[in-house]
Amino acid sequence: MTYAITQTCCNDATCVAVCPVNCIHPTPDEPDFGRTEMLYIDPKSCIDCGACADACPVDAVFPADSLPAGQELYAALNADFSERRAPRPAPEDGSTFHAWGAPSFTRSLPSDFGRIRVAVVGTGPAGMYAAEDLLLHTNAEVTLVDRLPVAGGLVRYGVAPDHPATKRIGDAFARFHTHPRVRMYLGVDVGTDVTAEELAAHHDAVVYAVGAATDRRLGVPGEDRPGSVPATSFVAWYNAHPEVAPDTIDLSATERVVVVGTGNVALDFARILVSDPETLAATDIADHALTALRASAVREVVLLARRGPEDASCTAPELLALGRLPGVRLVVDDHDPRVWTAVEAAAPHEKAALLGGAVRERVDWTEPPGPGRRIVFRFHSAPEEILDGAVRVTGDGGPATIPAGMVLRAVGYRGLPVAGLPFDDATGTVPHRGGRVEGRPGTYVVGWIKRGPSGGIGANRTCAAETVGTLLADAVDGALPVPTGTARAFDRLAHGRARTLVDARGLAAIERAERARGEESGRPRVKLGTLPELVAAARGRRRLLR
Repeated sequence: MTYAITQTCCNDATCVAVCPVNCIHPTPDEPDFGRTEMLYIDPKSCIDCGACADACPVDAVFPADSLPAGQELYAALNADFSERRAPRPAPEDGSTFHAWGAPSFTRSLPSDFGRIRVAVVGTGPAGMYAAEDLLLHTNAEVTLVDRLPVAGGLVRYGVAPDHPATKRIGDAFARFHTHPRVRMYLGVDVGTDVTAEELAAHHDAVVYAVGAATDRRLGVPGEDRPGSVPATSFVAWYNAHPEVAPDTIDLSATERVVVVGTGNVALDFARILVSDPETLAATDIADHALTALRASAVREVVLLARRGPEDASCTAPELLALGRLPGVRLVVDDHDPRVWTAVEAAAPHEKAALLGGAVRERVDWTEPPGPGRRIVFRFHSAPEEILDGAVRVTGDGGPATIPAGMVLRAVGYRGLPVAGLPFDDATGTVPHRGGRVEGRPGTYVVGWIKRGPSGGIGANRTCAAETVGTLLADAVDGALPVPTGTARAFDRLAHGRARTLVDARGLAAIERAERARGEESGRPRVKLGTLPELVAAARGRRRLLR
């Protein structure tokens, strides 16, 4: 028996570190690491030790002969990837275990290295990987700061609710919330409650991990019409983000939704809109979203792509899962001869080949959706204008007007300027060198605000390692500014400015309150969806939650 890695792989390579036979690829020191959609286990090298399954933070590794229902194909995907990689020479002595390289101590510091105080702004994966690196490899004190009164960032408010295994990476981060060298200040907005200059004055270094908080624009007429919804709003709505109202989305009056884009977020939207709501009832989806989905009239979701199926921006695991939704038909609009030609010509390991089992149909957009539920891919079609109740699209396959009560724009995220920091408007990032903000000694960036909105959760681990490495090199060189304020002074400042401040104890109280609410309805948790509810729970005022 061998093991196989499945859809929920986070790519952070924790499994690679524990594998005794080097059967998991790509490894962080291989050139294709970070460029593949997931990691893969070579069945010819695997010795069935199970170390990878024990270490995986998102439960993505299973014995190949007992994969969960619907994921049996991952055994073949792992094997196919391993076959296509360049063969590696066997050890000359014929041993099973691979030859280890020379030891590398990337976090080796001078014996007299003093304790530094580092503020990390943002408690999503990028910020927490940076905090983890600092706490595990140095004696640094870490101040965690977040604008919202609850931690988690992308894990809490970005991952789709029907991916509970992916959300488990949050448990790995949560162990640092109560670390003895960590102080937590949730509900503190840098730029409003405290300035960037004040934060820097009380710390040796500041790492900004604020992500990409807005959407890329389509740049077409009608983009801001009612019924045209950006991805950030829809994701926040079904994840109970406290800054998005429950009535932001109305699904009661439309049978068809058009989603612009074919990335993983677009596929999340399609999957959630047409799945049986009762399958979502066992997740942490927002209560108001579950209620809306139960009453939803949506029966068809159309995914628009400017290019062909060979260029779909989603990952193969997510596309594979989309074709296995119970009671949902997957359709490819056969309006352009190039579409099916690409599907038929695709090699087995290419994404387009995964559409070979879809229904091939020339969709008549003058007709309402047929019976049942379905997802339709329309490739080689770009939105030209968003109208009242429709989308006009163009492409080499001919123009069309697709009636739709809602348009979801899922064409990528974009960073916003950070108060007090330089900003590159063209890329939506903060200019940096190896994570060091140009012209701001002691200031660093990590995650999407550093590299742009690319890469999943695990990509932030490598990104954080680079930034923390740069920070520590600056500390060793004496290049960090000397703080003028103390940790105690910052504590007084934060408590005096932020009325909704929540600390680690308050965060634990929120966790208990949400899990208690979940137990009442057989769910893992029921999220508190407003700022007053979150703050009340943090302060133990349970009567305000009823």
